[in-house]
Amino acid sequence: MKRILPFLLLCLALALRLPAPAQNTPSPTDPERAAAGDEPDNPGPLATNLSPTMKRAAILKAMKLVADWQLHHAEGRYNIDWTYAALYDGMLAASRATGDPIYHDRVLQIANENHWQLGPRLEHADDEHIGLTYLTFYAEDHNPDHLAPTKDNFDKLLARPDDPQKNLWWWCDALYMAPPVLAQLSVATGDRRYLDFMDHEWSLTTKALYDPQEHLYFRDDRFLTMHEPNGQKIFWSRGNGWVLAGLALVLERMPQDYPQRAKYVTQYRDMAARIAALQPGDGLWRSGLLDPDAYRSPEISGTAFYTFAMAWGIHQGFLDRKTYMPVVAKAWRGMLTHIYQDGRLGSIQPIGAAPDQFKPSSSYVYGVGAFLMAGSELAQMTK
Repeated sequence: MKRILPFLLLCLALALRLPAPAQNTPSPTDPERAAAGDEPDNPGPLATNLSPTMKRAAILKAMKLVADWQLHHAEGRYNIDWTYAALYDGMLAASRATGDPIYHDRVLQIANENHWQLGPRLEHADDEHIGLTYLTFYAEDHNPDHLAPTKDNFDKLLARPDDPQKNLWWWCDALYMAPPVLAQLSVATGDRRYLDFMDHEWSLTTKALYDPQEHLYFRDDRFLTMHEPNGQKIFWSRGNGWVLAGLALVLERMPQDYPQRAKYVTQYRDMAARIAALQPGDGLWRSGLLDPDAYRSPEISGTAFYTFAMAWGIHQGFLDRKTYMPVVAKAWRGMLTHIYQDGRLGSIQPIGAAPDQFKPSSSYVYGVGAFLMAGSELAQMTK
């Protein structure tokens, strides 16, 4: 009873603390969640033949095991939703890193099957991220049919006035979904209007949700006055993972002479330093950043996005290698311990909008995408 009572009190605290679901957060029975992943009771044994060394061959072996499992596990469920759009970022990175075109070609097939269209909601960032996939292919083949639907969507978006009652990107995840597409669209067309629009909207979201003392983003404005059981503010790991990875993707596409570039570099470095300082001993961040004791299970999707973004920063010279390489290496080693023998990547928090609990077997496509992006960056650094 002495052991059970504290657990029950913790569960009650979590239940009372968490807000009602946001309007874009699906329920556990939502088909979107069912298509994006699962949490079986018996996922089988964990992999025992993966090496945690920062060697290119070892990194690629882990990537290929996970990518091959996901490639086949998702058959019959592929779509252009944000969950899969994030997976495609990783699958395209996996083909670049491994030299195996199978992942690239499957994503290209999906793009063709969906006629290069974005999602149905014009103003919703979640329906726009698939545009990054399309623009990646456009950079390869310069086929105007692969550019036109994304460009048309954003031309309409740029024409809309600001809504003073609600920011366009009112939740921090949106900073991964739309800004990299706008930055790449600016590259593809040579038109800086897309980058200027991105900068304007990013500034509005940052003003509303960024904590300049903590150097972290609240998921949305419901969390501004809420606290963890230990009294700390609530900062969702994957939410900040979306932002840090979004910063990396934007900076990679932002011209060196863009007037606001220094602002993004500063924010990227500030967030990376804060997140690195919060890394637990096993290398894996929990779903709540400032109260890890309330979320004892490691969370892979946030960890993978951090690993990708920091590895990218080391590779590009934004972050000091001696300081950050131990951080990303520890995170990579930790993530390998959550890969199952068949290639399932577990401990990924399901679709949500706040820190939460989940099964060790929990695997969702966006977390796999982030893992493959992280592995791709690490593999490039070992060349």
